[in-house]
Amino acid sequence: MALNKPEYTLFKNTRYALSGLAEVTRNEKSFRLQLLLFGWGMAVAWFLPLSFVHSAILSVSLFVPLIAEIINSAIERTVDLVTFEHHELAKRAKDAGAALVFLSLAMLGFVWGLVLLDAFCL
Repeated sequence: MALNKPEYTLFKNTRYALSGLAEVTRNEKSFRLQLLLFGWGMAVAWFLPLSFVHSAILSVSLFVPLIAEIINSAIERTVDLVTFEHHELAKRAKDAGAALVFLSLAMLGFVWGLVLLDAFCL
């Protein structure tokens, strides 16, 4: 049995990654909202009177919800590939993906709170 495994090169891997990013952007409203949050957050992080380190921490933290949303989308697509019918394990998998996104946003808020507190209040 042949595996569905394409030949990998750096160029092809990059093309596959960009294709996946474009697909998620096109088809996931929540990812587009995360991109909006990312753009807004990057502007705030670099235009506030903060040190380079503070701005860098804020910027890096903005990537975590994007990554979580992509993982959540992959989980949802995999579950939908297996079944469209209601199944308790499918629900648990999708709920776990949603929890991942929620926790990433909570962590983002916590990091931003700590950094801004340190920068402006301490």
